[in-house]
Amino acid sequence: MLKLSKMTDYAAVLMAHIARTPDQLFTATDIAEQVQIPKPTVSKALKMLQKSGLLVSLRGAQGGYGLARAPQQITASDIIDAIEGPFAMTECSQEDALCDLQETCGVADNWQRVSLAMHQLLNSITLAQLAQKEPLQLQWISGTDLFSVDAEPKKTGIDIPLVALSSR
Repeated sequence: MLKLSKMTDYAAVLMAHIARTPDQLFTATDIAEQVQIPKPTVSKALKMLQKSGLLVSLRGAQGGYGLARAPQQITASDIIDAIEGPFAMTECSQEDALCDLQETCGVADNWQRVSLAMHQLLNSITLAQLAQKEPLQLQWISGTDLFSVDAEPKKTGIDIPLVALSSR
């Protein structure tokens, strides 16, 4: 099964919580109580997000954690990278990959394409979109046909990334 770590999931929850009121600062204690995640876990995730440049931290009585930039400028990929490191589906999908099977495996190029498509999708989803309570409207593209969860295919006639977000 391919899935993100719990820490990455928690980091997304924390970032979405902060993004809903981006002009406010939050203490680790306040966030832990509001999102029902243990304070040590919240503190660890906040430090990782701060170290990666997604959050700022101000000390003092009026201090706390806040977004380093607008929620529309932070992507799902940024959050994953902050906790997990750079995204890659397989070892050979990484830029500095060294694989003993690279000469004989026959699937490396396709895994790299899958990895690129997933990275494009994660880069297209903003924190502002993640923080919304309603589900994202995803669209899948096959050739020049655009498919949506609730719509018939429509001809686009243009090259678009494999996966894109709807702007409904």
